[in-house]
Amino acid sequence: HVQLVESGGGSVQAGGSLRLSCAVSVSSANDYCLGWFRQASGKEREWVGSLDSDGRINYADSVKGRFTISKANAENTLYLQMNSLKPEDTAMYYCAAGWPAGGMWDRTSEYKYWGQGTQVTVS
Repeated sequence: HVQLVESGGGSVQAGGSLRLSCAVSVSSANDYCLGWFRQASGKEREWVGSLDSDGRINYADSVKGRFTISKANAENTLYLQMNSLKPEDTAMYYCAAGWPAGGMWDRTSEYKYWGQGTQVTVS
């Protein structure tokens, strides 16, 4: 079983930065993939990026070069550093954990556990 708790959302002006955190607690297998997703009002949830169990990180094209995923292993916390934020980055951001098959780390259906989300608003 995996529990995920996001924090760090807020309101920021365009061009600004925010860092989201996701506290991960695991009571079973640890070879999971961690992902960040976001969902804007009226839109489908979309993949932002992910960190797999081998340490590989992948990003959506829309955030590549602006967002950075990292993990503090000692604290078992996943981070999403967001720089050069744009109004179109406004969304609820979710942390997720799962075991994506065949490199399908960008599919919401491949993630079993989800956090409650944290709102990011860019104006």
